[in-house]
Parts: sequence; structure tokens; C-alpha cells
Amino acid sequence: MSEPVFILGGHQTDFARVWSRQGQDISDMMRETTLGALAASEVNASAIQSIHVGNAFGELQRQQAHLGAMVAQVVPELWGVPAMRHEGACASSSLAVLSAMAEIEAGRYDCVLVVGAEELKNLPGDAASQNQNSASWQGHEDIDCKFMWPAAFGLAAQEYERRYGLDRKYLNRIAELNYGNAKRNPLAQTRKWNFEPASFTDDDEANPMIEPGSRRQDCGQVTDGACAVVLASGRFAREHGLDTARLPRIAGWGHRNAGLRLLDKFERSRGESYVFPHLRQTIQEAWARAGVAGIDAMDGIETHDCFTTTEYIAIDHLGLTPPGQSWQAVEDGSIERGGRLPVNMSGGLIGCGHPVGATGARMLLDAARQVTGQAGDCQIDGARRIQTLNIGGSFATVVSFVVARGND
Repeated sequence: MSEPVFILGGHQTDFARVWSRQGQDISDMMRETTLGALAASEVNASAIQSIHVGNAFGELQRQQAHLGAMVAQVVPELWGVPAMRHEGACASSSLAVLSAMAEIEAGRYDCVLVVGAEELKNLPGDAASQNQNSASWQGHEDIDCKFMWPAAFGLAAQEYERRYGLDRKYLNRIAELNYGNAKRNPLAQTRKWNFEPASFTDDDEANPMIEPGSRRQDCGQVTDGACAVVLASGRFAREHGLDTARLPRIAGWGHRNAGLRLLDKFERSRGESYVFPHLRQTIQEAWARAGVAGIDAMDGIETHDCFTTTEYIAIDHLGLTPPGQSWQAVEDGSIERGGRLPVNMSGGLIGCGHPVGATGARMLLDAARQVTGQAGDCQIDGARRIQTLNIGGSFATVVSFVVARGND
């Protein structure tokens, strides 16, 4: 990459909050997180030169598109600032970050605001679930199911079972870990939730089957929320008296796409080492741009766990284990707090929550907090580099960032 892009600060809303119950909506959460990010960054609104918004389902959930213009509507100090919206399903705000970075690296702008937002709990759960099906290839997936995404990622679990073998106890353990991590996160949706021991087993009452391959605790949450970050060039940081050696920076990135249809991805990777080769390429490209050799250079991971299956797949694609052997990193405690490479200290999407358009920005902010020692009870001791992995749809859009502090 050219000169690094720095993360000056950011703000996340409380993911346990249901905004519609208070007579509010996505515009209110965008206002809160924008003002919060400006305050955390100690940047005046007049310094923002461009705005990028990540959102997936605004038209369906609120009949509200054109969300680039919403920021100026709710924060009038940003009136006149160029803005645009990005959609990439669950990776929407990671695409917004990539676009903001490109503007900074090109020298077009020096200080850019990224806002990720999603309102999903203003409609009944079945309706919100149906709306999210638009991230698949409507009418072409050939998956016989009631709930598309539990079925799709259940099929991913079954694909792992066919290729490598898969013991469900490891998926149950991933769920247990992420819910446990969320209890330390004051912004996590599930921080006050309680479970019985059987909740993390294949007990049909405590953990019922939703679709083949996916039980209740395998599934991420329907969540309201927003997250914003302020990105800047080194020049901007230095001109504003900031010590770039102490600031978190985006050291590397990777971005790949595949087609929409899940079954096509399985078919195309027959005979390959990895089930999703383009996911592995995304991760490797982030390492290469960060100038590191691989996963051993990382101190922690914030990865996409919309389902436990997604995290299980991420573990081997990230290189914690050989292909198909993700169970090893679950069994030996590598991914736990204090382990070889802690994963999802925030609670991840399962524990922290998954407001779809905000998730990529939330991961980036949590990574920035980790490398600057500001992650509170979620802190990984001595963290210097954190990698994020954000996945849209059935691995159709994948983005990974490496976040480091200063010159690390």
C-alpha cells in the first residue's frame, strides 16, 4: 500500500437497543454514531471531506434508500460533504472502508467518515429474515428450506462433514465461547443473556434444529445498530498534532468476490485444498499488503460468525490449522481468551450482534481498540496486530483488514 490510512477514532451504538421501541429509526442511530465518532476522534465536522455509508437492507426494512444523504440530514454540520452508500450484504461497511481508503490513498481527501448502519428489529423476525434473503440469488439457490441462511450455512457444515469430517461439538463450543466473550462487552446484544449447560449441546429442546446442519445456538442475532469510524491520512494526522506512532492504522487489506449461488462455490472448489479458495486469497492478500508472512504475525482475530459454521470455516482458511482441521484450534484452546490466537473477544456476531451493514465497521473499530489497549474487559494483552474477516452472503463478498499500531 501507499502511506497508511489511520483510524482516528470511532463509535458503536449499544447493540442491545431496539430503536423502534423508542419511536426512533435508522436515522437516529446514524446521528448518534456519527456524532460519537467525531467526538472520539476529536475531529470537527468541518474536517470531514467525504462520507461513505454501508447498509444492506434499508429499502426493505424501512423503505429508505439514499442513505449517503441521510448523514447530512441528521448532522447538518456535514451538509454539502460528498457522500455515497455501499451494499455488499454483511460486508457492506467493509466496502465503505475500502472506498474511503482509496480516496485517501489517491490524495483526493485526507479525512473521511465511514458509517455502517442497519435496522432489523423494527419488523417481526420472520419478515427481517425474509428481507435478508435478498443477499442470496433469489429463485436460483435450489435449497429447499424455510429459513435460507440457517439452511445455507447448514449446507456448509455438511460440506465440511463430507470432505473432512465434522463433529458438531466443536460448533457448539464456538457458540459457547462467543456468548461467553460477549458478557465482557458492554455494547454486546447478548451480554445479559443466560444459558443452561444443555444449550451448547445437540439437545433438541435446549438447542433445537432450525435447518439441517444449523441449531439455534449456531445462529447469529437479528440486531439493530450502527458503527462509525474516522479515517485519515498521515498528513492530516500530523497537521493536527497527532502522533502517528500511537495511532491504529490499516496495515493491509484483501477483497475478493465470488458468485451469489452457494452450491456453485462448492462445485468450483472440488479437489481444492480449501472449500472457499477466494476466501483464502483474500486473507493472504491482506497479509502481503501488511508485509507479514502469515497468521503467526497476528495477536487476535475478529471474524465473521453469522453462524458457528462461518467461524469454523474461517479458522482453517486463516491458517490456524491445516484445511479441514479447524476442530484442532477449538479443542486445544487456541481461539480462547489467553490462547494462541484469541478469536472474537467482542463476542463476534453471535454474541455481540449482527446489524448487517454495521458489522465490518464494528470489527475494524474493535481491532483499532485492541491494538491501542482500549478494549476494556475484551482486551488481548499486548495486542499489536489484529485481523478482521468480514463475509457477505454465502461467501460471495469477502473483505479482510490487518490493523496495527503505528509502525508495528
